[in-house]
Amino acid sequence: MPTFTTASTDQDLHQILALQQLNLPKNISIEESRTQGFLTVEHDFEILKSMNEACPHIIAKVEEQVVGYTLVMLEQFKDRIPILVPMFEKVNQLAWNNCIIGEMEYFIMGQVCVEKAWRGKGIFSGLYRQMKTELAERFDCIITEIATRNTRSMRAHEKVGFEVLEIYEGEIEEWAIVGWDWK
Repeated sequence: MPTFTTASTDQDLHQILALQQLNLPKNISIEESRTQGFLTVEHDFEILKSMNEACPHIIAKVEEQVVGYTLVMLEQFKDRIPILVPMFEKVNQLAWNNCIIGEMEYFIMGQVCVEKAWRGKGIFSGLYRQMKTELAERFDCIITEIATRNTRSMRAHEKVGFEVLEIYEGEIEEWAIVGWDWK
């Protein structure tokens, strides 16, 4: 069974990047992206490490191999990944639970991915449970954005407890901003 923890070594980060590469649209078929989901953002080691130093990513490991991850992205990194700037702008203006999100202590779950062989075995929900354990004292909620055509991801986030806050049309994709109020 996997162990859920935080990314703590360069090896962990390199394994995250390797798993990420396997699940980018450019590296999977259209059919696989439709049925298994896909990732949108491609990170490099420098940004991934900087994000991890600010607030560690959550990983699932079997022995020494990363088999799943969730990335923690604080607002301070929004300008380093330009595709995410519109999301941050929208999120900061949204009202949710009688508050403006930009006035809450929140973070963006920057990406979630589970290795194919480990899908359907509780890794996804385990990553989020660990994220809550690690970060609930520091943050009020998690916000993320999902391409609405990524139906597997939409369903999985709903099962964990996320709710759709807004759907909007981006330049090339329709997006759902979702949040999990874990308080």
